[in-house]
Amino acid sequence: MLELRRKAVNGTDASRRTKSQLVLRTGGPGGKVRNVKNLIVNADDLGWTEGVNRGITDAHRNGIVTSTSLLANGAAFQSGVELARSTPGLGVGVHLNLSDGPPVAPPETVTSLVNFSGEFAGGPESLLLRIARRDVTYGEVEQEWDAQVEKVCEAGIEPTHVDGHKHVHMLPGLFEIALRVAKRHGIGAIRVAHETSSLRAALSAGDEIRTSVVLKQGVQARGLKLLARDAGELAQHSGIAVADYFCGIAQTGELTKEGVARLLRALPEGTTELMCHPGYVDHDLRTTATRLQSSRQMELEILTNVDIRKLVASESIRLIDYGSVANAA
Repeated sequence: MLELRRKAVNGTDASRRTKSQLVLRTGGPGGKVRNVKNLIVNADDLGWTEGVNRGITDAHRNGIVTSTSLLANGAAFQSGVELARSTPGLGVGVHLNLSDGPPVAPPETVTSLVNFSGEFAGGPESLLLRIARRDVTYGEVEQEWDAQVEKVCEAGIEPTHVDGHKHVHMLPGLFEIALRVAKRHGIGAIRVAHETSSLRAALSAGDEIRTSVVLKQGVQARGLKLLARDAGELAQHSGIAVADYFCGIAQTGELTKEGVARLLRALPEGTTELMCHPGYVDHDLRTTATRLQSSRQMELEILTNVDIRKLVASESIRLIDYGSVANAA
């Protein structure tokens, strides 16, 4: 295990590169430079089920996925770790969770976060209400997220970044906690769920998109944008790197080949993160409380599509992970 940590499994080996080499790969500090288009394609939910784990690694090996986020309390956590170890080119972050499953910390020590069954007590909307009522103890959030990151590190993974399951880290008071946890564990990057409007519009292409779902999620994206308005500055002040642009909220579960193609053609200079949720639909996925079912397999097909891969090359897009951004900052 110690040997795995020294080898920085799934952490970019940027420590062995010179600063000039990093600039060539990432486009400069923070990923920003003229005429360079970097893309992080991050697959959320590694560790959710065996089928999701296999789908994510296949989307990396045969497609454009460069990065993933691991659920420390996921039912298929160990499988996710083993697949990550066998896929060293895939950047792995920590998917900070307060919404689904049991906590990593002892339930009796994080009572404001769990229900009577000792599991997390609802999604982000419920958590937001409890934060507003001051029913959530911030110290317990920090304790739980520390435990989640530590579990991932102890498994031999050196995280490239942190982000939030269902964007929970963007809720009031929680982004600062995520920054402290990242800093404490030497993690150099964090997702800011501040969706860029022009990229959201580009991703909206495709006749099969359910407009009502995209509109509803677009409202959620705008709400997160308000919460995230100072997040980039807070991260910079903490010495934690972020991508220049982010997209994928409004199209969660509604990704189309046409939309991804339009995104690739419209990609701005700098570094953009595209959030996605590929996976195989198996028995375990069908029995879990997630609305993302058949859409995961559809996303897998899009992300491994030959035309999409060719378009990345023809548009001179550099596929990177958060480790590159962190080490270039």
